[in-house]
Amino acid sequence: MKLSGRKVFRGRVSGEALVTTQDVSFYGGCDPETGVIIEKGHQLEGKSVSGKILVFPTGKGSTVGSYVLYALKKTGRAPAAIINKTVDPVVAVGCIISEIPAVDQIEIEKLLTGERVDVDADRGIVSTQD
Repeated sequence: MKLSGRKVFRGRVSGEALVTTQDVSFYGGCDPETGVIIEKGHQLEGKSVSGKILVFPTGKGSTVGSYVLYALKKTGRAPAAIINKTVDPVVAVGCIISEIPAVDQIEIEKLLTGERVDVDADRGIVSTQD
């Protein structure tokens, strides 16, 4: 399957998808030292975003979330890439300053946790092996 979207930040990467239908807050919702989602009641609570292709509708929360993404990158705990339905400014800035490939305007409901995903953010393309 091939999905076309919009480049948020450049890069090409492949990896395992970690998908949620819930918005993600990096500030207060993700531990910057471990990469584990700590937001109580979140679908991904207790799961690590580290090295995953993180798929979620949009970001939420404080602008400090951009710096949490940066901290995750510096500690080697960042997602390998981010795929959104609609990127919000906090996630966009976080991806840019952290150099995390990111794409939005993707039909995220077509992606599944555990699936191998190829992200070509340069062209705004997300692919899976069917």
